[in-house]
Amino acid sequence: MTLSRDAILAELDRITLSDGGTLVSRDMVRALSVDGGAVRFVIEADSPEAAARMGPVREAAEATVAALPGVEAVSAVLTAHGPAAKPAEKAPPSLKVGGHPSPGQTDVTPPDVKRLLAIASGKGGVGKSTVSTNLAVALARQGRKVGLLDADIYGPSVPRMMGLTGQRPSSPDGKTIEPLQAYGVTVMSIGLMLPENKAAIWRGPMLMGALQQLLGQVNWGALDVLIVDLPPGTGDVQLTLCQRAALSGALVVSTPQDVALLDARKAIDMFAKLDTPVLGLIENMSTYVCPNCGHEAHIFGHGGVRAEAAAMGVPFLGELPLALPVREGGDAGIPVAAGEGPLAEAYARLAEGLVRGGLA
Repeated sequence: MTLSRDAILAELDRITLSDGGTLVSRDMVRALSVDGGAVRFVIEADSPEAAARMGPVREAAEATVAALPGVEAVSAVLTAHGPAAKPAEKAPPSLKVGGHPSPGQTDVTPPDVKRLLAIASGKGGVGKSTVSTNLAVALARQGRKVGLLDADIYGPSVPRMMGLTGQRPSSPDGKTIEPLQAYGVTVMSIGLMLPENKAAIWRGPMLMGALQQLLGQVNWGALDVLIVDLPPGTGDVQLTLCQRAALSGALVVSTPQDVALLDARKAIDMFAKLDTPVLGLIENMSTYVCPNCGHEAHIFGHGGVRAEAAAMGVPFLGELPLALPVREGGDAGIPVAAGEGPLAEAYARLAEGLVRGGLA
């Protein structure tokens, strides 16, 4: 089969960028050449700073082209057509993150947000942040105005999963925080305010103060839904959010096995005691399909969350698969929900159900 430039460009047009558009629609593909089975091209970013952040995009582009029939070798080079940005002559006002909450501020709900949804789990490791990021992207693709707040203060992973590693929100006045944009989603995380390898060693009051800032001092704008990715468990952040914000409800994520469901029940019980409605349960890592032979396996069991939802009288919102591209997309900052195929469709169905039910 003879390789064509059009076929290669069609594949590269599937590579979406965190700030909107694709490699092709943004006219970033240069010097594309096809020599037998060898494909070479250049990805030209707007600036050296942008190019430095696009390593995962280059890797995804090479992998996508390599999958085409007849391709034997792929080489993609990152470059930039503009000079490095000059340092600002005057540094912007500094913004202190964390600290004790303001005692007089009892409601930190962003004023122009229609719905505030918490994504929770009873324990870590069930893929709650993966669900949060991909659901936010899927809702944005449904035409909703979506915000994503990473409230996992100790373990913020949303910046990496949304391709925002190394970027920092601005604060023009030292008080208001301007969030970042990725895949049509407005994003804010404590991980954007601290170095990636720096721990937030804070006690409860500092956590509550940070959450108050992330809700009340961020310029979220007008949103149909703000998704809050909570830390696992039933601690200070959950308590503060339920008591100081007008939550529309919570979605609880669990894997099917009994150990995870034990902790999911505790999360549901916590929300009940805090008068926060649980809008539904999501079964993550429900099914694994081998990419080589197509064999379907239920590594963590199957159907446990659906049965638990029925037993507790809580809506069951759907099953999400366990798949290597989901993990790879999270590490590379390219959520699978931003692409096409069965994995993106699974999150699209979840988003469609929430929109149809008036929950997002």
